[in-house]
Amino acid sequence: MKRWIALAVLFSGWAFVPCIQAQEHRDSLNHVEVGAFGELVHLNQTSSNLGGLGARLSVNVASHLQLEAEAGYDFSRVFTENFTNSSGSVTAVNSNVRVFQGLFGPKLQTKGPVRIFVTAKGGAMDFMFDTRPPSFSTFTSSIDNLRNGNINAVFYPGAGVEAYLGPIGLRLDVGDEMYFSNGTHHNLRVAFGPSIRF
Repeated sequence: MKRWIALAVLFSGWAFVPCIQAQEHRDSLNHVEVGAFGELVHLNQTSSNLGGLGARLSVNVASHLQLEAEAGYDFSRVFTENFTNSSGSVTAVNSNVRVFQGLFGPKLQTKGPVRIFVTAKGGAMDFMFDTRPPSFSTFTSSIDNLRNGNINAVFYPGAGVEAYLGPIGLRLDVGDEMYFSNGTHHNLRVAFGPSIRF
């Protein structure tokens, strides 16, 4: 009789292992990450630095794979334009360039509280010229006028690290934000900011 009870306990434990593993697997797929970031984009063509803000959303689709969508808005920056006139002076000129970009693609990552990742995203980048000071109203009007903009295809390969303490984390990523307009233009992009995982 004891043998039958032992076999029944062993069988029931063996039968529930796939259910427990399926639960763990299902839970690992339900993670979503929401984050905000500040970014710096160095445009090589004009040798100017644009800074801005953005947000991202990541959803786990496998143990080490996430699909990620993000959007960023870079404000105008001042750069110096060197030219010689009769007095020999240098003038600082506001570029009035703003950039709105949206990217989507996979992110492969390690597991644990500190994760190293690589990503490859595609999307679009819109260059805007606006003499108004950067504000929320100029941002919303820029989004409303996207169809009239100078939209270019973008490919962004990058890598980075993120560290979590419970559900709160910090993330740093660096990559080459390439846009395609009469050739390929390589631009350094650095983004840093907090994330929440649930």
